[in-house]
Amino acid sequence: MSLMTLTTQGSVAVITLTDGENRQNPQFAKQLKHTLAEVVANDDHKALVITSSDEKSWSLGIDTDWLMPAMKANMADEIRGFMYDMDDIFKTLLLFPMPVIAAINGHAFGNGAILACACDFRFMRSDRGFFCFPEVDLSIPFLPGMIAFVKKALPYYRFNEMKLTGRRVAGEELARDHVVEKAAKDNDTLLADVMEFATTFDKKRAIFAEHKKRLHKEIIQIIDEENKPYIDNLSLMV
Repeated sequence: MSLMTLTTQGSVAVITLTDGENRQNPQFAKQLKHTLAEVVANDDHKALVITSSDEKSWSLGIDTDWLMPAMKANMADEIRGFMYDMDDIFKTLLLFPMPVIAAINGHAFGNGAILACACDFRFMRSDRGFFCFPEVDLSIPFLPGMIAFVKKALPYYRFNEMKLTGRRVAGEELARDHVVEKAAKDNDTLLADVMEFATTFDKKRAIFAEHKKRLHKEIIQIIDEENKPYIDNLSLMV
């Protein structure tokens, strides 16, 4: 089952998440890793846009219909594998050799919002969709690496407030905080704004990747070194 599609519009690669709420599970992680590699394999790509085909959701985070039964069945290896795969995705996006732009055309909750924060730029709708971190209400802590790269996307005071309250925030407020580049009036305008922005990029991959490598050096180190003890010992996660 395909959970996403990859198309090319001029010099822009477009990954469209196609599985409704686009919940994240082992299959999602493996397909996204593979699709990101496909984007890089095409030398014509100068930018990447990630969007959703769903009218309401960009990504609603971890697939609890998979996770809860997996936890009850003590499928620790599968859960760890998923967490490491998601860390690989976050690192891939943080070091991607071209700009990665999240076209958030619906709700981005939990790991969905975190995925958007791993992108370089975010655009959102003002008429639909909320951005939130409900983990505080779900008794799920952030991994250290997640905290590190979400802070590069959100002002600290806003992240502190959103993380500790779980409040849902709309596009216009996020635009005022410069979390998103722009809040568009509707979906058509969102996609037009994103594509206009994406086509402005014509950077050499090597130097773009080097800039991101140096910029995010500390974040990558935290993901590599500080996440591992929590993932390996899942009991530390609660």
